[in-house]
Amino acid sequence: MSVKSFSTEIAGKKLIIETGKLADQANGSCTVRYGDTVVLATAVMSQTIREGIDYFPLMVDYEEKLYAAGKIKGSRFIKREGRPSDEAILTARLVDRALRPFFDEKMRNDVQVVITVLSIDDENDPDIISLIAASCAVYMSNIPWQGPVGCLRVGRVNGEWVLNPSNEAREKSEFDLVMAGTGEKVAMMEAEAEETAEGVILEAIEFGQKHMKKITKLIEEVRSEVGAEKIKGDTEEIDKEEKEEIENLEKKVKDFTKDKLKESLNIKDKLEREEAITKIKDELNISLKEDNEISKERRERAAMILQEMLDKEAKRLMLEEEERVDGRKLDEVRPVSCQVGLLPRTHGSGLFNRGETQVLSIVTLGSPGDEQLIDTMEESGKKHYMHHYNFPGFSVGEVIPMRGPKRREIGHGALAEKAVMPLLPDKEDFPYTIRVVSEVLSSNGSSSQASVCGSSLALMDAGVPLKKAVAGIAMGIIMDDQEKEYKILTDIQGIEDHSGGMDFKVAGTRDGITAIQLDVKISGLTLEICRETLEKAKQARLKILETMNKIIPEPRKELSEYSPRIETLKIDPEKIRDVIGRGGETINEIIEECGGRDITKIDIEDDGLVLITSSDAKMSEKALEWVKQITREIEVGEIYEGDVIQIIKDRNNPNKEIGAIVEILPEKDGMVHISEFSHKHINKVSDLVDVGDHIKVKVMEVDKERGRIGLSVKALTESKDKNYHQKKRDKKDFRKK
Repeated sequence: MSVKSFSTEIAGKKLIIETGKLADQANGSCTVRYGDTVVLATAVMSQTIREGIDYFPLMVDYEEKLYAAGKIKGSRFIKREGRPSDEAILTARLVDRALRPFFDEKMRNDVQVVITVLSIDDENDPDIISLIAASCAVYMSNIPWQGPVGCLRVGRVNGEWVLNPSNEAREKSEFDLVMAGTGEKVAMMEAEAEETAEGVILEAIEFGQKHMKKITKLIEEVRSEVGAEKIKGDTEEIDKEEKEEIENLEKKVKDFTKDKLKESLNIKDKLEREEAITKIKDELNISLKEDNEISKERRERAAMILQEMLDKEAKRLMLEEEERVDGRKLDEVRPVSCQVGLLPRTHGSGLFNRGETQVLSIVTLGSPGDEQLIDTMEESGKKHYMHHYNFPGFSVGEVIPMRGPKRREIGHGALAEKAVMPLLPDKEDFPYTIRVVSEVLSSNGSSSQASVCGSSLALMDAGVPLKKAVAGIAMGIIMDDQEKEYKILTDIQGIEDHSGGMDFKVAGTRDGITAIQLDVKISGLTLEICRETLEKAKQARLKILETMNKIIPEPRKELSEYSPRIETLKIDPEKIRDVIGRGGETINEIIEECGGRDITKIDIEDDGLVLITSSDAKMSEKALEWVKQITREIEVGEIYEGDVIQIIKDRNNPNKEIGAIVEILPEKDGMVHISEFSHKHINKVSDLVDVGDHIKVKVMEVDKERGRIGLSVKALTESKDKNYHQKKRDKKDFRKK
């Protein structure tokens, strides 16, 4: 292939697609450049089908390369990139969710899309560019795909729309909306917002759609110039004899099931319904077995036909009769119940039930030092709020190996985290590190949005000053085959998600939206469908919030007795080294003397903010006082009590004593000259004090430049005080004075 370059202008910057230079052995490959961010996308399809699966095997991998940002991995022992970061997994999911609806779901050839970030600047996030590159690579290849799709980001700063805002502009924007689609319809959305009104989000979608056509037109231009002829995957036409055989099999399945499908779909309880469907499948298999001419492969095909018929019947009931499998109205939310404070020793807990979906969220508060360190291609920093989502097999009655979080769990956890983030207190006001874990105990639709609700309940129970309660709901759609007639479904459950055309998750407060995630199985959503969905989602959200507010209307005023307490102290940044000490000696001593690291932690910010976290109030007070003493400014005229730590002798005459060093504060000492012990002459300092004696002194001089402090004992006494004429044998009486 010869090198070809295609470009257009988006938001005042050139979007450049180049083909024919890199990775020519892939079915399709291209690089996309926007600013100085460059990504390579490749698409490959296997030549053979994968047997024994009932889904389309699409893999999307997003490769973060540290060299793209001019970085070397921070680990001393491992310098090669390792497992994908959560951010990389989320970007891969973003691309997957936009591409998947445009593949034939009956295809069984493996398709892999690999996106490699080659260069990254500080302005243009590679997620948008990656999706455009992936769309172009698949569309220009010979892989069957009904694209293309474009992708862009929309923000609003000071009331003005911003297309593909830079990273800096995104910080100032009211929301961050990523959308993919064809220009006429939206196929995927991801948004985080600060209680943005539904109407504003709709305007943002409309604004984005106007510019989407520019991107899809560019990809169309690439395909028309260098695109390969599309081949057929595992959807090729079958011969006449096999077609008749399959039609005959479909008739047998239909005759066998008759009214059984509708009867099973009318069972409200999920487990009972699934048992009834399993029984129908088993009985069908036994019936077909009796016909010796029907092979095992055909019986497996019959099971797939039965599942398709179930989905069609469920769709028909909702579309034509407005009848849902559990008897609800189309806009009805399943019964909701909540509880807080379930667990006795955790810092906060909330249980959220919606229908057969149940999520238990638990809050743990930690010190600022418990923050998660972030070191990825795009950013380096710390994260003080984390939400982790777990989806074990038992939640859906299945046996699934526990092998750590999967992509779906990471994605759902990030969505719930995004929904709650805008309502959290500022770190300056609530300096704790916050971790929420949502355990899905039972699932029948939208456990991610249940974890949003559970997180809100648990945070309030923990005493985290959440500004408002947050709730989420998942919306669905049922469409006819021509995608003309449709019904919007509120609070979809599992079977409705499987047979429906979209999963539109919306989270927020009573005043606006904080997070959106949209996936579709159809060609996309019109603006009118988005408008209707957002309005119905708002009504459902308000209803759920009403129930949640009855359980806990506002955050608790006090933290749990088992939560750590954080005391803060602002010190002069110049004194940070005094608190830390040489090699951390001082700060480690404070921690050990105040219960050890399991009890007390000390974090110091660069601006001099000291945060002492302790689960023991006495130890916290002790550590705080210790730091105060170390950093205390010593003033002339102040009186201290301290220990004599050294008797100073004359360098030229070792037998002559010239003074004593007294430690008046931790790591702070001063000198009492021999003339400052008594109003009358004394021969030796040791006639009055020894090392280890505890005496009272007055500050007479502070030389900050030389770091010297002059102390006096005699300044605390009158000149005729007889105690100062005592000899060494009376030192005990002197020390008492």
